[in-house]
Amino acid sequence: MSASVSIEDKKNFLTWVLNHLKFKRRESVWILHYLLGHKSVLENVHFVNGAKFCPRGLIMSTTCSDHIPFRYYKSHIVTTDPEKAFHDIRLNCDQKLYLELNFKQAYQNTQYVSVIEENPFIPEDFFLSVEDKQNANRLLNQSVYRFQKTQLKAEIDAALDCGDKRKFLELSQALKQLEEQKNQPTS
Repeated sequence: MSASVSIEDKKNFLTWVLNHLKFKRRESVWILHYLLGHKSVLENVHFVNGAKFCPRGLIMSTTCSDHIPFRYYKSHIVTTDPEKAFHDIRLNCDQKLYLELNFKQAYQNTQYVSVIEENPFIPEDFFLSVEDKQNANRLLNQSVYRFQKTQLKAEIDAALDCGDKRKFLELSQALKQLEEQKNQPTS
């Protein structure tokens, strides 16, 4: 996380949230009030996306959002019980807490934009769709095929130039196999 968000900005944002948004779980409001009222806890709160990837992540959603209502993640353990989450937050107030708030048009909200931080725990390929991965794989396979074909053709030409019939036949067979592999249906 590059720039640290000030406590004042976090307080202003949480105040705005509590005054303007309605959460799917009423306990979310209790937890946000607790965070707002405890500066030492708020210092360790980081507003992020993808809180499920964090060592301690909390996801809360408003009624205008299609996201899950409430989820708390800690060391690969997940709970939907706000009381358990609140208890853990209180007991471990010196540990970082990564909070994801889901509400409509979040990125158009200046307070939200002023507190959102980059999540250092999101996997590098998280934003790649299955289609993106398939396209990248196809491109890689095509590049490898072209490289191997170019190499084999160059070696075949060299074998012809040297009059090496055995090498020519061997490389021609390898080129034929490469082209047959290329034309095989992929599963």
